[in-house]
Parts: sequence; C-alpha cells; structure tokens
Amino acid sequence: MRAAGRGWLAAAALSLALGGCAALTSSTPSEPGAGPAAVARDPLAARHRQQAETLERDGQLRRAAEEWKIALAIAPGDARARESLRALQARIDQVVAERLDEGRRALARGVHVEARRKFLAALALDPSNRAAFDALQSDTREVEFITHTVRAGDTLTGLAQRYYGDRSRGEVIWETNQLPPNPRLAAGTTLKIPEIPGVPFVHPEARRPAPAVAAIPTPDVPRPGPTTGPAAPAAPPTKEEFTPEVNPLLAEAREALERSDYPDAIATVDKFLGGKPGDREGLTLKKQALYGQAKSQMGARQYPESIQSLNQLARLQPDYEDAPALLKQARTRLVEQHYTQGVRFYREEKLKEAISEWRVVLEMDPNHANARRNIDQAERLLRGLEQRMKK
Repeated sequence: MRAAGRGWLAAAALSLALGGCAALTSSTPSEPGAGPAAVARDPLAARHRQQAETLERDGQLRRAAEEWKIALAIAPGDARARESLRALQARIDQVVAERLDEGRRALARGVHVEARRKFLAALALDPSNRAAFDALQSDTREVEFITHTVRAGDTLTGLAQRYYGDRSRGEVIWETNQLPPNPRLAAGTTLKIPEIPGVPFVHPEARRPAPAVAAIPTPDVPRPGPTTGPAAPAAPPTKEEFTPEVNPLLAEAREALERSDYPDAIATVDKFLGGKPGDREGLTLKKQALYGQAKSQMGARQYPESIQSLNQLARLQPDYEDAPALLKQARTRLVEQHYTQGVRFYREEKLKEAISEWRVVLEMDPNHANARRNIDQAERLLRGLEQRMKK
C-alpha cells in the first residue's frame, strides 16, 4: 500500500507540474479515454510532432521518423502520429529501394564512385539496410583519382577522350564531381578524374611509369676487340632486377581487410607501422580498415565506437572519402539516441535518469533546445515531488 501510494503521488505530481506547463503551450486534442498523465505529457509530444512535420517537409526523412517515434513514445495513443509514421516509413522504404536500384545500375556501368554515393544515401535513410551495407563492402571498390586543373576550352567529353580515350566517359567525370547539368567548366578549377575499373588511363600524365628494366648482355653477343681509338667512357654497372618481398604483416592485414575483420587488420598493420611509421602502403591499409570499421559500426548503431574510428581516421587524413560527413552523421545519431533514451526514462517517471541522458545531449549539442526545456520540466517535477515527500 505504501509503495502504491508513493506511485500514485508521483503520478499526480507529474500530472500537476506538466499540466501547469500545458497552459503555456498550444493545446492539442487528447486521445479518447486518456488519463491525466497522458494529457499532461501532450505538450512535450506536440513539440516533436511539429518538428517531425517540419523535417518531413524539408526532405529530412530519417530525422522526421525519429521525431514521430519520440512523439509516440510520449503519447502512445496518438493515432495521427502513428499513421504519419507509417506513411513516412513507406516513403523512406521507397526512396531506399530507388537508391539501391540506382547504385546497382551505376555498378553495371562501372561508375563505382556514383554507386558508393547511392548506397551511402540508402544507408543514411536506413542504417540497418543489409543490402546497401553488403554492396558497399563487397561490390564497390576504393577508387583512385588524379587531379586535373581546368584550362580554357576544356569540356567533359574532351577530358574523357584525353584520359580514357572514350568521349562517352564524360558522364563518369560529371558524376564524380557532382556537377550541375550541362556544366561550363571554369578555367583554374580542379576536377577529380577517377580510375575506371577495367579501363586504363591513356594519357601519359595519368599512367604510372613502368619500371625500368636494365639490359643484361646475353652470352651469344660477341665482345668487341681492342680498338686503337680513344676509349669509350665506361657504362655504369647495371643493377640486378628483383621482385620485392611482400611483408608478411601487410599481407596478413590485407587478408583481414578482405574478410571485413577490421580490428584484426588494424592491429596487424599497427604492428607493421611500429617499425615503419611513415610507410605509405601501411598507412593506406590502416585508413581503409578504419573507414570500413567506422561504416560497420554505424550499421550496427554503435555510434560512440564509430566516432572513435572516424576520429582516428581524421588524424591520418581528415578528408578521406566521405569520412567528415560520416562523423557528423554519427554524432547526430548519438545525440538522437541519448535524447530518445531520456524520453523513455521520463515516460517511466525515472526523472533523474532522464535528466542525465539529456545532459549528455547538451554536452554534445549545447544548442539542443528540446533537451534544455525537458531538463527544466523534469527538475521542476523533482523539486515538487521532494517538497510533497517532506510534508
């Protein structure tokens, strides 16, 4: 009885304090049969409903879905919010399917840069989408670029002919640089010219120089006899050609990377770099492993771990692939995760726990207005409860 009385008292205080806040907020119809606590919580849900509608209008579909889920967590009986979330989820599923289809078509054309962008767009909307994640891991490959400084008169078709020997490849350059339709190339700007798998560069600037092969005299070539003229200058001694031995640690790290065992790949390449800190091949492997690990952690919603991997990658190369955008995305999702957890605690009347979660949100995003307002509400409730308990 005593525990039940404390629970009733807490619920009553919660209703009373939030009911006071409701007078300051535009009221919304409550669900039929909803109790006082549901009505009191409605202003908190109303803010999230409004944000969801605004985000959806702006095309930020995933963030809008998160806001609808938070609104439903606060007011589970809100039929309008449930229907809006259902319709939005159907829209997200359709857009994800379109991005996957566009990515597969880009792969069929050999445009790996575009394919990666489409699959990443699908993952941004649906982080748990296995098809997009698998396509990024196994179907697309890291693409190397060369940089071209635009000169007067340059065109995309002309650059495609220059570097690939095929004017129709101008679309690849267009997609890679995300240019507008029918772009006019301004002299002095730089463009990325991507490597196309299976299509070798034809321009001398883009081709890697072939290794020099020293001429080795054969036994059947007669040696010249003594001459009476001045002696010719002695030719420099030829160097014996040999194939460099592959370091076993690098080979092991590469194998781990191919099977997506990123922790093993990173640990192994770190052993190698311990003896050769500036080795280019070792650093390239480490960047690839950190990037793959970060994306894998994002897909598993391990946002703190993903942020840690991306921060390590940024120390090696701040502009690696789309790592800056991924880092921003991971931080945003971590903020959403803590905020949503705070809402759950609030709904369960675990006010101290809710406040702790929202304080984490403010540490990561000091401008998060909802977290700040929610903390104020929860602290007022706590003070009211403490005063009632003293009576």
